[in-house]
Amino acid sequence: MSLTAALIALAVAVLAALAVHGWWTTRRARRSVRPLRAPLDEAARTEPSLGEALPEPLADAPGAARVEAPGVARDEGPPTEPLLGDTGVPRRFAAAARRAPPLDALIDALVPLVLDAPVAGELVLAHLPATRRAGAKPFAIEGLDADAGSWEPPQPGRRYTELQAGVQLANRSGPLNEIEYSEFVQQVQGFADALGAAPDFPDMLDVVARARELDAFANPRDAQLALTLRSDAVAWSVGFLQQCVARHGFVAGPLPGRWVLPADDETAPPVLSLVFDAQAALAEDPAKAAVRECQLCLDVPQTPAATEPFGAWHRLARKLADDLAASVVDDYGEPITVHAFAAIGKELDQLYAQLDARGLPAGSTAARRLFSG
Repeated sequence: MSLTAALIALAVAVLAALAVHGWWTTRRARRSVRPLRAPLDEAARTEPSLGEALPEPLADAPGAARVEAPGVARDEGPPTEPLLGDTGVPRRFAAAARRAPPLDALIDALVPLVLDAPVAGELVLAHLPATRRAGAKPFAIEGLDADAGSWEPPQPGRRYTELQAGVQLANRSGPLNEIEYSEFVQQVQGFADALGAAPDFPDMLDVVARARELDAFANPRDAQLALTLRSDAVAWSVGFLQQCVARHGFVAGPLPGRWVLPADDETAPPVLSLVFDAQAALAEDPAKAAVRECQLCLDVPQTPAATEPFGAWHRLARKLADDLAASVVDDYGEPITVHAFAAIGKELDQLYAQLDARGLPAGSTAARRLFSG
């Protein structure tokens, strides 16, 4: 073999060795440093699309686009967080249980879980399913407190003589379907097996039929009103728009391009929302971001009629129009007159009465759950 050929072979061998070493080093680095990704909730929340401002009539109009209340569920920390009790119940599980709304036979399919003997709250919390959703429907588990004699989300330091699970029959994603109910049954069965409880599941066909009937009632009564404030002259800067709405009690919402008018009750959803271009809201210099229109929105089933949210919607629309030198128009750019507002108000009176008759008054916990994500 010539000297040249030998040198070429040696060079190829060296390059191959370097390539193998680089691959092995990279592989080890990837195995030792893995990015931590917070899992997203299965039903990520989306902004509501703005429906027509003048439904005709509200009781018979198609339901507004399905929405989810704001927020994406995030993992609250590493697995080394403090634990509750001797059973090692993460604090976030107990906190989530305390925040859970009560189950309601009007909107939930309930499943009794028969126990042979009372169980401790710590044991229940330790075996709760990892998720509280079956598809797009939330579900919850409650216990009958041995001392108080009332149903509540499981708490540490309590003992429960009975348990029950319940999955929501309908929400703005539609009625509970067979796949979602089967997923719920699977989750609850695993929980029951861990505790030695005997679940009594209602028939799937009956549950799905109830869900469709409830959705058929709720869908045409899902009134989400929106009007547009459109500049009559020059465009507004984001800073100017923010100053105007802040004078009327609006504060920054959870999403860019969204301000909300909070309710008096801190636990209640906002009374009104004002929405504008999210890209303008994210601009580095708000003084230079131009906005020509914004929408003032009212989610009717979420707010009690006694607080007169429709009156606030109408009144603030006029005040903001004066402050911003804007016109109040519908989705088609047509002016909304005083007579049009009056007609909408009459339709809402009928809607409120229908919700009351069903046992789901606007602003109640059950109504807020039904008319949500």
